[in-house]
Amino acid sequence: MRRQIPGLRSSQQNLEDMLDGLFLVRVDRASYRWHPKKPFLALQFVVLEPRSFESRSLSGRLYCTERALWKLTWFLTDFGYDTELLNRDQVDEKSVLNLRGVVRISHTTMNGRFYQNLDAFAPTAEWETLSCASTSSSDGLGDADGL
Repeated sequence: MRRQIPGLRSSQQNLEDMLDGLFLVRVDRASYRWHPKKPFLALQFVVLEPRSFESRSLSGRLYCTERALWKLTWFLTDFGYDTELLNRDQVDEKSVLNLRGVVRISHTTMNGRFYQNLDAFAPTAEWETLSCASTSSSDGLGDADGL
């Protein structure tokens, strides 16, 4: 017997909707989420460049554990976060909004669920250099400046 189950193929479509590569983005939403073992900063970005992906959104999380603070600091520094707040060990969700920068995105699948990874960051000023390097690179990701 065959059954029609709406949404069954949606997990396959999600893979096609996942973005991979380098993107110039703007922070659209940011919120701190407390968790007893792994607190994190949930981020939603809007893609500004490349134009073919303009206005698409992507999300990710940066963990706030002791071992992961280096990545959060990297993100805040490259996206131009207020250095005075950063020096006081403070993250103001409103101050994170509208920050711009370059992010390298990949995705993984765990237990049948898809997750976006925020792999690397760079300041907005490096977008032209990195985007040119990524288009000439064989894997499409480029290695300039750590990205």
